[in-house]
Amino acid sequence: MFPSRIWREMPQRYRLEASICKKCGKRFYPPRLICDQCGFRKFESYNLPEEGKLQTFTVIRIPASQFSDQSPYAIGIVKFDDSLQLMAQIVDCDVDKLKIGQKVRLEFRRIQTDKSHGVLSYAYKLVPKWY
Repeated sequence: MFPSRIWREMPQRYRLEASICKKCGKRFYPPRLICDQCGFRKFESYNLPEEGKLQTFTVIRIPASQFSDQSPYAIGIVKFDDSLQLMAQIVDCDVDKLKIGQKVRLEFRRIQTDKSHGVLSYAYKLVPKWY
C-alpha cells in the first residue's frame, strides 16, 4: 500500500470512522464519495461500534504462504447494531470453539510484514468476547 493511501485512510483505520448518506441513510465502511443507492455525495461521519455479532465464519487450514505461521485461522463476517457488516480475521481464539452469534470486538492490529521492504501492514481484526 502506498504511503499517500495510508495517510488518506487513517481516520477510518485508526478511529474506525464510517459514513452515513445524508439523503437515504445508507451506511458505508470504508467511507465512500458517492452513495451507490441514491447517488448523493454528502455524508456524515460516525464511529463504528466496537462490538458486533458474528454472522458467519470459515476456518482456513491451508493458507497462502504469507499467513502460514497463523494457520489454522478463521475469517468471519460481523454485523454491528446499525446493520453494517464487515469481514475480518478472527484472532486470539480456538477456532474450533467459535460460534455464530457470539459477540466479537473490533481491534486495529498488524496483519503482515513485508520483510524485503520493511513495510508493515495494519488492518482491523475480530477478537471474540468470552464470558
